[in-house]
Amino acid sequence: MLTPDKKTPMRGRYSHWFSLVASIFITCLITSNIIAVKLVNIFGLVLPAAIIIFPISYIFGDVLTEVYGYHQARRVIWLGFFCNLIAVVAIWLGQILPAASFWEGQAAYERILGYTPRLLGASFLAYLVGEFANSFVMAKMKIATNGRWLWTRTIGSTLVGQGLDSLVFMTLAFIGTIPLSVLAGAIVAQWLSKSVYEAIITPLTYVLVNFLKKREGLDVFDTDTRFNPLLFGE
Repeated sequence: MLTPDKKTPMRGRYSHWFSLVASIFITCLITSNIIAVKLVNIFGLVLPAAIIIFPISYIFGDVLTEVYGYHQARRVIWLGFFCNLIAVVAIWLGQILPAASFWEGQAAYERILGYTPRLLGASFLAYLVGEFANSFVMAKMKIATNGRWLWTRTIGSTLVGQGLDSLVFMTLAFIGTIPLSVLAGAIVAQWLSKSVYEAIITPLTYVLVNFLKKREGLDVFDTDTRFNPLLFGE
C-alpha cells in the first residue's frame, strides 16, 4: 500500500477493478448527457433528469482520485471526454442520415437527441472544468489531511467541482436567453442539489474506497504529481 511515505502514483498498471470504475464513470457521464434533455420537478425544483445519475460520475471520480491518484483520474477524465465526443458525433450522424420513407420518428429524434452548438460547447467545457477541479481539490486535500477524514474531501471537492460545472454550463448555455435572476437561481439549485446528493451517498463512497484500497493495495498520495490537466499522455 502506498502510504504518505510511499507516494509514487500507479503508472502503466490497470487492474480489472480500475477498468470497472473507469467504465462506470464514463457510462454515467454519457447517459446523463443523453437524458439531460428532460426537465423534471423534484420537490418544487426544476432540474434536468440527469440529476439522477450525473452526480454518480463525481462519486466515481472521487474514488479514482482517492485510490489511484490524480494521474490516473486525469486519464479517465480525458477518456470520458473523447467517449462522449464519439457518442455525440454518432448521434449527429444518425440525425443527418436520410430517414427511411416509412419511418415517422425523425422529428422526435431531432427534438430529443439533437444538440445545438452552444449547448454542446457549454456541456463539454463544464465537464472538463468541473471534473478537473473536483479531482485537484480531492488530491490536494488528501495531502493536507494526511489521508484522514475522507468525507471532508468528497464533499469539499464536490462543492467546488459541481459549483464550477453548474456555473460554466448554465452561464454559457443560457445567458442572454433568460433573466439573470432566474439563471442565478437555476445555478444555485443545481449546485446544491448535486452537492446534497453527494453528501447523502458519502457512506457508499467510503465502502467503495475501502474495498478498492484493500483489493488493489493502493492508497496514492499525489505529492509529486504534475497537476496540469493537459498532460493526459503522461
